[in-house]
Amino acid sequence: MQPIDAPDYNDDELLVVLMAREVRDNEVSACGALSHLPAAGLLLAKELHAPSAELIILNTVFRPFQTSRQFHFLAQRGELGLFFVSGVQIDRHGNYNLHQLGADPDRPAVRFPGGYGGGMLYYAARRNIVFRTEHTRRSLVERVDFISAAGSSPQNVVRLGGPTKLITPKATFAFDQTARCLRLESIHPPYALDEIRDNTGFDLGVDAPVPATRAPSAEELSVLRREVRRKMIDTGTYANWAERALGVL
Repeated sequence: MQPIDAPDYNDDELLVVLMAREVRDNEVSACGALSHLPAAGLLLAKELHAPSAELIILNTVFRPFQTSRQFHFLAQRGELGLFFVSGVQIDRHGNYNLHQLGADPDRPAVRFPGGYGGGMLYYAARRNIVFRTEHTRRSLVERVDFISAAGSSPQNVVRLGGPTKLITPKATFAFDQTARCLRLESIHPPYALDEIRDNTGFDLGVDAPVPATRAPSAEELSVLRREVRRKMIDTGTYANWAERALGVL
């Protein structure tokens, strides 16, 4: 299939497609409750290239557990291959913040609910894809105000996995395990390197030209807008979003 130009899909559809490409066949992949983008990505991958992937989409029919505790036990046993996470702030070291904004931890400017179990899953899942629905200097920062989950840890800390990529509506970053930092991997058309640099609060970690992200194919968009959209609506949890975002430009 030939790539479709950027104006033919919206940001939500782009993020879903890019997340779907990270799912591997014969692997357990999961996302948390109220995670519409990765949920759609998991379903898209199942339709296209990962028919034997085991999906866990909490708070939907794709949840083989009665309690979240059972899901956490699975992760701690090393059986969770891929997990999707997000944060209010994400920094160049792969840390993310779901708790508060402000330099003073005792008197934060804003306090958020936090993330139930997210810090543990960031250590236990073999791979973690971090995503953000906006790409600005306020969300992609040099150092988060509060570390809800750490991108790396000391050598003597048991850790099964960690961050592997950051996906935004403008670009994809890969996590350099040696340097323990994010590096720009590809830029989504029609954006340019200067735009990414201007909207990112940390060094991009690249000197050479950066390739363009492979655009969603006609097949990916067709399956997303038909089969996946229908399944997302059938879950009930994500019906309003699917009706509003998928296939509507």
